[in-house]
Amino acid sequence: MDMLWNGWGDPAKAAPLPDTVTGLLRDLLGVKPRTTPALALEDVRLPAPTAGSAALKALAEAVGGDEHVRTDAESRIRHTRGKSTPDLLRIRTGDFADVPQAVVLPAGHDEVLAVLRACAVHSLAVVPFGGGTSVVGGLAPQRTAFIALDLRRMNGLLELDPVSRTAVLQPGLRAPEAEALLADRGFTLGHFPQSFEWATIGGFAAARSSGQASAGYGRFDEMVLGLTVATPEGTLETGRAPRSAAGPDLRQLVLGSEGAFGVITSVTVRIRPLPEVRVYEGWRFDSFEQGAAALRRLAQDGPRPTVLRLSDETETLIGLAQPDAIGADPAQGGAGCLAITGYEGTPEDTAHRREQAASVLTACGGTLVGAEPGERWAHGRYSAPYLRDALLDVGAFAETLETAAFWSRIPDLYTAVRTALTDTLTEAGTPPLVMCHISHVYENGASLYFTVVSAQGDDPVAHWTPAKHAANEAVLAAGGTISHHHGVGTDHRDWYVREAGPLGISALRAVKRRLDPQGLLNPGVLLPTD
Repeated sequence: MDMLWNGWGDPAKAAPLPDTVTGLLRDLLGVKPRTTPALALEDVRLPAPTAGSAALKALAEAVGGDEHVRTDAESRIRHTRGKSTPDLLRIRTGDFADVPQAVVLPAGHDEVLAVLRACAVHSLAVVPFGGGTSVVGGLAPQRTAFIALDLRRMNGLLELDPVSRTAVLQPGLRAPEAEALLADRGFTLGHFPQSFEWATIGGFAAARSSGQASAGYGRFDEMVLGLTVATPEGTLETGRAPRSAAGPDLRQLVLGSEGAFGVITSVTVRIRPLPEVRVYEGWRFDSFEQGAAALRRLAQDGPRPTVLRLSDETETLIGLAQPDAIGADPAQGGAGCLAITGYEGTPEDTAHRREQAASVLTACGGTLVGAEPGERWAHGRYSAPYLRDALLDVGAFAETLETAAFWSRIPDLYTAVRTALTDTLTEAGTPPLVMCHISHVYENGASLYFTVVSAQGDDPVAHWTPAKHAANEAVLAAGGTISHHHGVGTDHRDWYVREAGPLGISALRAVKRRLDPQGLLNPGVLLPTD
């Protein structure tokens, strides 16, 4: 099944907002009903492809036949851009300036190498395409002549070593299928980001993904033990042992490279025994500051839950309300702040960690509110993108951004980003509702994940762009990183250049020139084009 071409996920799961919610959006944020009819797939008009017959023939030879090279309009449409709100707004208005010339589906590493050789001969750029879930412009290269390299045929479990607890997975394997294959053998990867239902193993590695159970299982880059990468200059293989002192770790050049250095064709990952028990529950704190201090205690001194997250006052109130009762003023903050803890493992281990964590959370001012909030969160943990689409349908604007910093910087970072978003959008005539949560914690710091809802205004992308830029500036000024887990893409590239510094960027450019001398791989993503 493919995702919605102009939205997120399974079409059967898309649902309109209740009238009570649209009324609230109108009264609270000035959201006006959308008057432009939705664009139908059959009404989309694409730029004519410029790839010639010789190029298409070479691509077909590389992947074993014409049936694996798609040039029809629908295939090209479905591989245009990612799933950020600006991406979807452009697509919904018929802007397909970034459409690929063709969609090419290789079946293995050697076919990927052959495709790269063909593209080098015919001067076609290459955008690796897994689940298509990028929200930072990671699928919008600065090149008009490019192909989408769809990795869906590379979707297998190649090897499982139960003694070492490792598995070798292909890059086009979607996360649910990976979990099912591992579960059949008694294991789990433990990586459950919000994009879980659609994202792929290769995408997780290329973007340094972080899942909702990162407190227990770690980030995806911490799970990766080895990588095989196809580049225009040949094959790069990394990782032959769990740890090594044999020079710099070349895995780190590939992790987070977002397809700019090569195409990941296999990933060796650490796996864990399938948990016997999963328990989720909710805790209430009087303030975001109080809750963050409690999370820090657990992150630094233990015990570490498998899932550990905290919503601020606004997100708590909006998230707890039923559709017919969302009209409470978020500024009142009467619901305090909701934290979710989750424990996965054996019955004995989960009970022990849960009891110890409860003592810490209580000592930090938390009040246990029971299993219901935790179970409700677990049940709806992948549903937020569907809500975003429903908001767009009624004329609201909804988008997210995230960052991370050391614990001592979190309070100022939280205030700075909220202020930047609120001030910029209010000045533009679309005052927002800004919500935030912590969902990834470390001994030394944490991530902050912001959700912004406002009216769309006359030109929603033009309204949003200055606000996003202001938030990016606030992130760097407050000592945060430009991305904790969404990645760089094109949206964050200019700020990443500043974060990495001139010498760091020069070093990465040198790597790209060696692996991709013609600059064919995802040009303009991660690094500026020369």
